[in-house]
Amino acid sequence: MKRKPPVANDDAELFRSAIGAVRPLPESSPLPRQPPPKPLPRMRQRDEAEAVAASHATDPAIAQMLSEGMLAWRRPHVSARVLARLKRGEYAIQDELDLHGLSEAAARKLLQAFLTNASRERWHCLRVIHGKGLSSERGESVLRPLVAHLLSLHGDVLAFASAPQNQGGSGATLVLIATKP
Repeated sequence: MKRKPPVANDDAELFRSAIGAVRPLPESSPLPRQPPPKPLPRMRQRDEAEAVAASHATDPAIAQMLSEGMLAWRRPHVSARVLARLKRGEYAIQDELDLHGLSEAAARKLLQAFLTNASRERWHCLRVIHGKGLSSERGESVLRPLVAHLLSLHGDVLAFASAPQNQGGSGATLVLIATKP
């Protein structure tokens, strides 16, 4: 950076005499400055959108079960024998929820509240009736995949399976809930 050469006193005097008498400008307040816009949390928004999308995506294993017709799912620490007993309907059902005729949003909300209540009440086995979808516009169950997906995500659900024929068959799902001490 270049430095300015120092101004000699003679030069400063010459300048002042050339411009004559001066009066200082009135002091003015600085112009109001608009605050900068708030930053957008773009990464957080993207992460939340991805999390919501992932929560609505069906697990491939569940999608295959749905295509085959019968549901049977268990957590890794739950034995295959427990799942087999559930499929045969050997556990006493302590409460049931009928989702027939509900929209997906209403069924989602009601099922989540039902599972929360079941955990609080320490119920061990539940039946969720969702229907077979025979009267739906698409001719297939809309609620059955939703129920399977939500059950697989719920932390207190140990296992679930399609009910035996005498308890609703593929139109109902039996659910085992972990009981907390």
